[in-house]
Amino acid sequence: MKAIQFNEYGGPDVLHGVDVEAPHAGPGEVRIRVRAAGVNPSDWKRREGQYRAFEDVDFPAGLGVEGAGVVDEVGPGVTGVTIGDRVFGFGRNMMAEQAILTHWAKKPDTLSFEIAAGLPVVSDTATRALDQVGVAGGQTLLVSGAAGGVGTAIIQLARLRGIRVIGTARATKHDYLRGLGAVAIPYGEGLEERVRALMPDGVNAAIDVAGSGIIPELIRIVRDPARVLSVADFSAEEYGAKFSHGPPVDPARLLTAMAELCAAGSFTLHIDRTFPLDRAKEAQEVSQAGRVTGKLVVCVD
Repeated sequence: MKAIQFNEYGGPDVLHGVDVEAPHAGPGEVRIRVRAAGVNPSDWKRREGQYRAFEDVDFPAGLGVEGAGVVDEVGPGVTGVTIGDRVFGFGRNMMAEQAILTHWAKKPDTLSFEIAAGLPVVSDTATRALDQVGVAGGQTLLVSGAAGGVGTAIIQLARLRGIRVIGTARATKHDYLRGLGAVAIPYGEGLEERVRALMPDGVNAAIDVAGSGIIPELIRIVRDPARVLSVADFSAEEYGAKFSHGPPVDPARLLTAMAELCAAGSFTLHIDRTFPLDRAKEAQEVSQAGRVTGKLVVCVD
């Protein structure tokens, strides 16, 4: 089968398309014929070696931790799924023609493979961040860098919890944020003053999605570092804020819940661009450059 791998840490040029043997599903796993795989900042951060202090990578290494496709092999002990089922979820080495899912849910017929492939990471990250920052219904949350995939999920899941959301983004993305139910404001110099003018009584919590060095300003806005959290800035804890990390949030239940929300029209995920498998390197370059609205997806089949 075709797969994308890298043999050393480095820039996008270390990525190569290779022919490899297809993996086989182990206990509690299923193998899918991949139709689409989500692109995440963690992919290129892992490729650059940013995680090497706490994560081992065995070379040659694959790419991708989420995807959607059609089950073509069921591992020992797996029940409730059969060959031919259309599923999406978390797995490993998803940027390949066949890959292993470790946690999954059935894909609703109304949900495209592309959107399904982009759901697991953003919904997990958003749910964990909302739980960890401690914001509740009736309170106000500031989301810095809100137009990407994680921001898209945070806004919608927060609104479903009854939380008011202020989202920062460049002006060209303000209509997008408003469509998700957030109040949109520009990021950059003067953010603190703009938030104070909009919310004289202050905001209750803030989540940094972009990792743009804004943690000190968010702390000044919220006035409590314990109510500021980043999903992207490793230095957040140096300021007394939180850095969101941890195992997936009950993956099977989360994926099933997201499928239900999407099927009901209560959650949407905008796909900014799609790329064929042989352009996975370009997908990472676009992701690393930022300014993505919603999600990037690699289409495999």
